[in-house]
Formats: sequence, C-alpha cells, structure tokens
Amino acid sequence: MKRLADLRDEIDLWNNLKKKIEETAELAAMNDPSFENEITAEIDSIEKELAIREFDVLLSGPYDRGNAILEVSSGAGGTESQDWASMLERMYLRWCEDHKFKAMVLDRSEGEEAGIKSSTISVEGKYAYGYLHCEKGVHRLVRLSPFDANHRRHTSFAKVEVLPEAAQEDPTVQISPEDIRIDTFRSSGAGGQNVQKNSTAVRITHIPTGIVVSCQNERSQVQNRENAMRVLRARLLQIYQDEKDKELEKLRGVYIKTEWGSQIRSYVLHPYQMVKDHRTEYETSATQGVLDGHIDDFIQACLKQK
Repeated sequence: MKRLADLRDEIDLWNNLKKKIEETAELAAMNDPSFENEITAEIDSIEKELAIREFDVLLSGPYDRGNAILEVSSGAGGTESQDWASMLERMYLRWCEDHKFKAMVLDRSEGEEAGIKSSTISVEGKYAYGYLHCEKGVHRLVRLSPFDANHRRHTSFAKVEVLPEAAQEDPTVQISPEDIRIDTFRSSGAGGQNVQKNSTAVRITHIPTGIVVSCQNERSQVQNRENAMRVLRARLLQIYQDEKDKELEKLRGVYIKTEWGSQIRSYVLHPYQMVKDHRTEYETSATQGVLDGHIDDFIQACLKQK
C-alpha cells in the first residue's frame, strides 16, 4: 500500500507538470505581448520543477526512497581526526535540517579531549538513502591544527558509512532470536545528570556475522534496543547488497576494492580553500558553506556520474 501511494504521488506530479506545460504553450500561442511576463515566470517555474523531477529519476535504486543510517568514525590521528569526525557529523546534521529530514543521533562515542570517535545517526525522510549513499567513503581534511602547539598543518581522515534502513517487514533481512546476544550497560556521558544510574544502554551482537551494534542515547532500555535493532538490520542488509554487487562486478569483469586510504573527497583549509570530490572532479572554494551542510552539488555530480 505504501508503494502504491508513492507511485500515485509520483504520477500526479508528472501529470500536473504536463498540464502546466500545455497551459503555458496555449498561452504563448496567443501571441499576446501582455502575457509575456507571466509566460516567462511560468517557463522558469517549469524548468526548475523539471530539474527536480530529473534528479528524482536518478534515485531509482531499490532503497533510494527510504530512510538511512549514517555512521561517522574517526581515523588514525587521535584528537585531530576525532575533531574532524565531529565536524562531519555537524555537516550532515545541518544538511538534514536544511532538507527537513528527521535526524536522530542513536549512538555517539565522545573523544578523549575533543570531537567524537564515532556517531550513528538515523535519517528519516523520502529519498534519504538515495541522496546520502554518495557520501559513503573516506573524507580527508587538511588544515592548521588547533590542537598543535606549533600550529602545524595536519592531515586527518574520517570514514562515513551510509546504510539503507531495512524495514521490519523486509524479507531480505531475517534475524532469528537465537542468533543475537543482548547485553545492557550504563550509558556513558559527560558526567553529572548526563550519566544514567540504570543500565539503559544496549549492545546487540549478531553471532553468525560477529556484527556488534550499541545504542545509549535514549533514556529507555526498550527504545535503545529498538534503535540498535534498526542499525543491525541495516548492517545485515548492507552485507546482502555488497554480496550482490560483488557478484555483479565479477560478471562485468571489473572489481575495485574500497580501501581506507582511497578517500572520496578532500577538504583543504590551508594553504588554500578548496573542497574536491575525487570521483567526479567537482570542486568548490566555498569550504565554509560545505562544512555548514551545503553538499547538494557534490551529491548531484555523483548521482549523474553513476
């Protein structure tokens, strides 16, 4: 029923656009100069809507319309890379806010001095996974480190994973109660009232694969367990997708390994300002805008290339 409703909405959008084009063409055929401004405004509106519809066509994967689980983890480099991971977390949260997606931090591991070791974010909204899956990979930062007493230039790495959220009824993911082990522990926090006295945090281990997920941001053990299961389902679905992709690549005769060192994007803040995507060669000097969540141009370039 959800798929049926989505298709009806999509067909309505195209039919309304078709009607708008026909009405504008009829108005233009009248050759009345008094309608010129109105026709020009309508054409601009049609072109903008066509660009949006064209972009939606690029998001035609089986999970592109659904929600996403986004994970950011710091690489080697201690405090500097942990601070970089927190900058990326903020960038994606700002992007979600700008696009009216519901973003919720499910689990966060704080750094020793600053930043974060890792963060798991649930992103809910239409096409959330379709947009964000292009962000998967290693992100590199070059800047003058605020944590270096000599203010030297440092290079930091952080890894971004984007998983399609597997719906409860998705037949692809089957989790047997015998295959999981659930442990509870006290939530860690900044201290004081932020630390839970009860064991509300949940850690789930999927025994067949060895996958371990945890969630501690909710005050209820039941909520943390539900959120942890959401992440586990998403991880299992990703494994299933990766296996299918490997089979497809073998048939094509091409297989490129995705390794930690193969960064997809570089963010250079010193000695010059530039953000460059190494897959599409798209780049911009508006580094602050990108770090504030304005990454749509990078996403569009990636989708068009695919």
